[in-house]
Amino acid sequence: MTAPHNTAPSREARDRIMQKGAEEASRIPLLILSLGLMLFIGILASLGLINQYVQSVLMSIGINIIFASSLNIVNGSMGEFSCGHAGFMAVGAYTSSVLSLILFTDNKFFGAPLLPPQSALFLFPLVIITGGLIASCTGLLVAIPSFKTRDDYLAIITIAANYIIMTLINNLEILGASRGLMGMKATVFAMSDLLPLPWMLLWIMAFVVLCVGAIKRLMGSVLGKGIAAIRYDEISAEIMSVDTNRIKLLAFMFSSGLAGVAGGLFAHLLGFINPSSFNIMKSTEGMVMVYLGGMGSLSGSVLSAVFFTFLLELLRPLQILKWVFIPLLLILLMQFRPEGILGHRELSEVFPQLKRFTLRRSKAGK
Repeated sequence: MTAPHNTAPSREARDRIMQKGAEEASRIPLLILSLGLMLFIGILASLGLINQYVQSVLMSIGINIIFASSLNIVNGSMGEFSCGHAGFMAVGAYTSSVLSLILFTDNKFFGAPLLPPQSALFLFPLVIITGGLIASCTGLLVAIPSFKTRDDYLAIITIAANYIIMTLINNLEILGASRGLMGMKATVFAMSDLLPLPWMLLWIMAFVVLCVGAIKRLMGSVLGKGIAAIRYDEISAEIMSVDTNRIKLLAFMFSSGLAGVAGGLFAHLLGFINPSSFNIMKSTEGMVMVYLGGMGSLSGSVLSAVFFTFLLELLRPLQILKWVFIPLLLILLMQFRPEGILGHRELSEVFPQLKRFTLRRSKAGK
């Protein structure tokens, strides 16, 4: 008579299950904290306790967080070298701007609006997401050539893609060509007329939380492990049955889509865009933020976006000379700390107390 099989999970398996459950539960306090912070800032702005200048700086920080985090997927987590990420930001900016003008505003380019301007309050997120989707499809310009190229060759392709997009926009009169496109502020004013709140600030904060959360989920998934495997050794990843072409395609498209979301928010924040807003210097800004924070570190991208935006504000009186200091910062970074502030680590790995705090909160909730 054979002994019955022991179907109880091992101690290691139980520990993994408990740790996974604790991590899932810890996301709830972080989400509540993020929503509470958004609500608190929104209330302060509505009461006039945060002036327009501070609001504009906060909104610029949010857009830079999305832009830097999206580029970090390719340049950091996947180990590729993309130098023309601002082109996809331009696609999202122009797509969402055209949709906004057609749907909600009366303008000389597209005539009377198709929908009541007040409907922008509910449809604005869809306009921004649509811009991100079109930018994601445009990411195929880089994704497909990346199957057979790496490093310097891929950098040349991405720069070429940036110039292709800029040249197309420069020659499309319906988009204002080199003169630029304006009128997106009317959409923002329509939302404020219906309900007097700082809507752009609220939408940007909401998209920051969504985009950062999406990237974190992506990099914690099986697909994210495949992206990291390409960074370490693409040939070894293929030997281990990783579909590198599929992963590159999805990573480039996801990264481009998030850059398009940042572009749409950027266009509605300023109310005016032209092709020079998304030239190679804008792509350089993204690379500085990625390498400053640390390649492959989502926390590093967020911190570097905050620091870099404040640095730009400090250098604003220097005007054109700031473009001497920003590339110089990148050169000094590559010389003295090429791994960036956090390297490949996250903030919770540098300060383990943060991880213990979230896990303690989750256990207390049980």
